[in-house]
Amino acid sequence: MQAANQRFLPLDVFRGLTICFMIIVNTPGSYDHVFAPLEHAAWHGFTPTDLVFPSFLFAVGNAMSFSMRKYYEMDNAAVLSKIFKRTLLIFLLGFIMYWLPFVHHTPDGGLAFNPFHDTRIMGVLQRIALCYCFASLMIRFLPEKAVWAISGLILVGYWLIMRFHGDPSDPFGFSNNAAVRFDRLILGENHMYHDRGTISEPEGLLSTLPAIVNVVIGYYTGLYIQKRKPNTLSLLLRLGCFCIVLATFWNNEFPINKKLWTSTFVLLTAGLDLLILTLLLYIIDVKGQTRWTGFFTTFGKNPLFLYLLSEVLVIFLFFFTIGNESVYEWLNNHIFQPIAPGKVGSLLFAITYMLFCWCVGKILDKKRIYVRV
Repeated sequence: MQAANQRFLPLDVFRGLTICFMIIVNTPGSYDHVFAPLEHAAWHGFTPTDLVFPSFLFAVGNAMSFSMRKYYEMDNAAVLSKIFKRTLLIFLLGFIMYWLPFVHHTPDGGLAFNPFHDTRIMGVLQRIALCYCFASLMIRFLPEKAVWAISGLILVGYWLIMRFHGDPSDPFGFSNNAAVRFDRLILGENHMYHDRGTISEPEGLLSTLPAIVNVVIGYYTGLYIQKRKPNTLSLLLRLGCFCIVLATFWNNEFPINKKLWTSTFVLLTAGLDLLILTLLLYIIDVKGQTRWTGFFTTFGKNPLFLYLLSEVLVIFLFFFTIGNESVYEWLNNHIFQPIAPGKVGSLLFAITYMLFCWCVGKILDKKRIYVRV
């Protein structure tokens, strides 16, 4: 833990917005009672919720545009050590989080150890770790033009792999696309995501490749913003619109799909992030409207820690029980549903939970404690 370095307010607010929305969509009171915009697209398509994770990666790139300055003053061995240590730590945090609480309830009322062979390997933090690693290596050791060229090749190459190495009759279908085939081969089904009888991996290995580009775009966006050129807003606005238009046209050949993290999904989400950041820059920097930003900067100053807190706490709320219900279900059924039945009560639960995490972040901020991973 350490005091915060000098910060850039619009990027802090952007990170805060992302974490705030991420907690809300991840913790509805009931997963069966959720408003449509707060659910992921079932397969092809896009909802506001689908923007959350790529925005997190975009924000990781933004943060790297500040933190990587010191890398150019270090020798190669020190840089590699720093990148790999951070990658390993974030990956392990994500893996351990999915292993928690290390035991499960048995039918006879006892507890049994969660074996490694049934533990999910990939996940949100794991993808963040890998994307950070590969983006950092490219940015540190390659010229900018080469980084952009590789990013373009990743997007086109991923499309070709998905197009020609999945089921010929339905290459972008759910059960037999190239990404899920690769994950089954490398990870094995026991280490993949299980949901209501289906096996897939929305944060799989192959689909992590295009996600690297979200970090790259976030990095160079942050770098450009720091130069404070007069045409910054105009350029970001045009680039954002270009990415969205390109994604829309390419969608006919490569559907926008969050679970496959298609190249069109990368372009669409990066374009939307550029537009959102442009709006924040206009409101905060140009118009000087900053009084409303404090709520979101509380999340933005400790983004990874508060995300981890929100996920780990939920794990234990589901693990411990009151009667025949988990604590999580009991809180929703006996407090929030009586107040507002159905989807409204479920959303009220999510907002309350988000505010609890915010309170923790506010305490840390007041003590000037900023958790670095």
